[in-house]
Amino acid sequence: MCFTTVDPRKLYLLFNSATFGSVIMAKIIANCHKLVEDEVLRRSSQILSVVEDRAYIFGGELRPREPRDNDIHTVLLSGNNERVLLESATSKSPSPRVGAAACSLNENIYLFSGRGGIEMAPIEEKGAIWVFDPSTTNWSCIHPSLDRPYPAARSYHCMASDGKDTLYIHAGCPEKGRLGDLWAFSVSQKAWTELSPAFDPPRGGTSITFSGDKLYRMNGFDGKSEQGGKLDIYSPETNSWASHAYLPDGKQSPSPRSVSCLLPINLNGRPFLVTLFGERDPSSLGHQGAGKMLKDIWAFDIENKTWHEITTKGPELPLARGWFDADVISNNTIVVHGGLGELNERLGDVWTLELCVE
Repeated sequence: MCFTTVDPRKLYLLFNSATFGSVIMAKIIANCHKLVEDEVLRRSSQILSVVEDRAYIFGGELRPREPRDNDIHTVLLSGNNERVLLESATSKSPSPRVGAAACSLNENIYLFSGRGGIEMAPIEEKGAIWVFDPSTTNWSCIHPSLDRPYPAARSYHCMASDGKDTLYIHAGCPEKGRLGDLWAFSVSQKAWTELSPAFDPPRGGTSITFSGDKLYRMNGFDGKSEQGGKLDIYSPETNSWASHAYLPDGKQSPSPRSVSCLLPINLNGRPFLVTLFGERDPSSLGHQGAGKMLKDIWAFDIENKTWHEITTKGPELPLARGWFDADVISNNTIVVHGGLGELNERLGDVWTLELCVE
């Protein structure tokens, strides 16, 4: 059990001119609980978004380069009744796809692009954003004005929201190569704006998240190697990027990786970023094989710019994985689903990870 009261013997103080009396957590624990494991949930390269007490899963593949379905699979995050519900696809649903990106905003789920069709090409929808409304279980589509530029179709990109009105789309894989662009979509105005691109190299399988008033990016694959050692920070106010460097040795801070996740949490009133799992040394077979999958979890103290490796506890622990998805349930709890395991198997498990200071 996690308590909000922290033993002062397990904390130490960092005193300097900028942050007098800042508190750094000595040890962070993730209590792991498997909610469900189901054959219908086995997939990788899918999206997962949380609205209230439910996680919504869409897309992904069971066999390499074959989209599994375009149904919505709902996982109940509370209660003891049946965990998995199915909302079958309709004529208004997005087409089956893999490597899409999505996020939730104001109790709706927004989805952009992905890869699918006979050619398994990036799905070009002229900047359209798909919207799933959990209250009605219906899909709709926002078509932006075509007199303004919009982002190219892509897969293995990433998406985040500012919690107000703006969706951010970043990077990914178009028909050829990789991207490093950043776009903002105003939901109320139904309009795209191209922003300052992120630092090179362009990449797929990277992660972004929004915390406070900043957008954070890390990790990814540039076609030759996984990226690591830098946390890039975008300021919407100035439309500019900054970067925080760290030693990516896997001991003091996370090692380079791709197809992982980056999420914002709060511990004892302090903002942290959590990066978890992912792939290192990808298979030469691409989607046909599995590289070195990781199972470590790290928390970044935004105020003090320090990394802390998280210790996992529980009667059973999640397997190492990449190509999965995850989202935040509450201030300190994360839900993780599926992905590709190190034995090249698609996973169908759903976990909650409750983070606390021990």
